[in-house]
Amino acid sequence: MTKTKMPPAFSRLWTAATVSSLGDGAYTAALPLLALLLDSDPLVVSLVTVAVLAPYPVAGLFAGALVDRWDRRRTMWLADLARAVLLAATVAAGAFGWLSIPVLFVVAFLLGTGTLFFDTAAQAYLPDLLARDQTLLRRANGYLRGASTAAGQFAGPPVGSFLFTVGRTLPFAVNALTYVASAVLIRTLPPAPVPERTPGRSVWADSKEGFAYVVKDRLLLGLALRPAVGNLAFGAFGAVLVVFAKDALGLDSAGYGFLLAVEAAGGLVGAMVLAGPLEKWLGTGTALTVTAVIEGGAVLVFGLARDPWLAGAMFALCGCAMATTMVLGGSLRQVVVPARLMGRVAAASRLVSASAAPAGAALGGWLAATAGVRVPYVAAAGVLVSMTLVTMSMTSNKKIEEALARAKDSFTVRSGAD
Repeated sequence: MTKTKMPPAFSRLWTAATVSSLGDGAYTAALPLLALLLDSDPLVVSLVTVAVLAPYPVAGLFAGALVDRWDRRRTMWLADLARAVLLAATVAAGAFGWLSIPVLFVVAFLLGTGTLFFDTAAQAYLPDLLARDQTLLRRANGYLRGASTAAGQFAGPPVGSFLFTVGRTLPFAVNALTYVASAVLIRTLPPAPVPERTPGRSVWADSKEGFAYVVKDRLLLGLALRPAVGNLAFGAFGAVLVVFAKDALGLDSAGYGFLLAVEAAGGLVGAMVLAGPLEKWLGTGTALTVTAVIEGGAVLVFGLARDPWLAGAMFALCGCAMATTMVLGGSLRQVVVPARLMGRVAAASRLVSASAAPAGAALGGWLAATAGVRVPYVAAAGVLVSMTLVTMSMTSNKKIEEALARAKDSFTVRSGAD
């Protein structure tokens, strides 16, 4: 019988995610401030921030292969503890006057590596915790994304900025404590079975298997291409958003902050309120297509808008549609992918999507410089709608139903064998 209630353990996972997201938000705000204090070069400051994301394209596939070999619950709490120790060492370095830009590069990269392992293990662990129930997974991913948005985007950054004014390494100390709390909570979660693997296979061979599985499966490829194209588009206009807000909309710093806040608010509504009803009314495939079209239309109107209130409404709508897409697509992937491949498929999908953002940022900057600050938004809208037309048949309701039926049969056979 299909489950209708979340298991009690999920509340502990959600609490751990919320606490660590709050710390992450504080750290995210404090890191560039500390880098700016050490070096006023904008390029250097931006590269320190980029270092947090660098592990995903550099080591993402290998992390996925290792997660599929390890106990996923243990991987999560060990990643939390490792990040806590690293941040505590950073606080100590600050106390002794040893902080420098090279040290921050190393800290940022290692923290990003810990986050890579934690996120990949969490995505692979959740289907086991919820018995691969699509409704529960969609609800759980909505709650987790909502927690990440509320704690990491709303509460965390202002807390981090305030703590930085009190002590430049205080946000890092607070984040270390949040990781310890998260580790303690995750340690109490029920264990998940370690997936079976073929003896003698190298990590590289396992990594290639996971990437090939995504590329060869039309549904999974479509689910990976959607966020990839989304990141390309959002990278293009995100790179010039602060310029657009000032020059095209006439907003000051507070107005720019308001834009970011309404986009996050829209994301909360999409993840926690709209994803479930849209899936029920339209089916997952059609819902994914509709939200993608809404994203493209909202970005186009935003880019052409001259009224800040209209622009804010469109940015909120875009955030809502984007969050809905991510919750529905991620939950579906967790149902249809075999448990033994979940870490690798999650990492491969993340690699495809993450790699598009830097290219989009470079494209957006070039378009704004050569053709005007509104052009990246028009181009981004065109890319989003065009890719929707390409992938709508790959992620149709029919294909999703077929994949769910295969996954159900496979899970039933495996459960019977166990």
